[in-house]
Amino acid sequence: MNVQETQMPILQAIGVMRTFGKGTGAVHALRGANLSIPRGRLVALRGRSGSGKTTLLNLLGALDRPTEGAVYLEGLEISSLTERRRDEIRRKHIGLIFQSFALVPYMSAYENVEFGLRISGVHPNQYRKLAEEALEFVGLKPRMKHRPYELSGGEQQRVAIARAIAHRPKLILADEPTAELDSRMGLQVLKLFKDLVQEGMTIILTTHDPAIMEIVDEVYSLEDGTIVDEG
Repeated sequence: MNVQETQMPILQAIGVMRTFGKGTGAVHALRGANLSIPRGRLVALRGRSGSGKTTLLNLLGALDRPTEGAVYLEGLEISSLTERRRDEIRRKHIGLIFQSFALVPYMSAYENVEFGLRISGVHPNQYRKLAEEALEFVGLKPRMKHRPYELSGGEQQRVAIARAIAHRPKLILADEPTAELDSRMGLQVLKLFKDLVQEGMTIILTTHDPAIMEIVDEVYSLEDGTIVDEG
């Protein structure tokens, strides 16, 4: 990676708007959001339900397209790409973590992580090495044969994190990753996020939790579809 790439923000949103529906029934979920995220940072999007933070996260992760404006990943405008190309970028370069864990219930922890590697297009020769390394990183290699119902909520979320990081993405996006966890488990997950940032990843998460604001590097506050504060 050259100096110019290192200095370039990993992610930018410029004048991003997202409207659902038309006419008098239109809902303006985002109203011209702007942000610029340096690489290697832990960033929080905060706001009440309906403020637009999950909509913004979906646009940043190429899960949706803005009605107006543009989203750039390392200088590439991903918001204008075809759905097939956006899927490819998401599989290779972005890791997604959901509030509900989204694990396949009949698969073991290892199989859930390996399944993510299959989707990301990693060579089959790498499956076991990368899956075991990711599970070891989150402290669950000894329990990799357990299925989700045999794991605690915190352990399930750590499996979800292992699945998201196993293909070594540049960017992690997490939607309310600690909402279903108690405070102790939530702090464990946040410690993992800090460790991942030390490894060079960039993480953006949505949250209602005020305790998280003391840990992250930057906070963007959203209100009625607009970023009203950055700190």
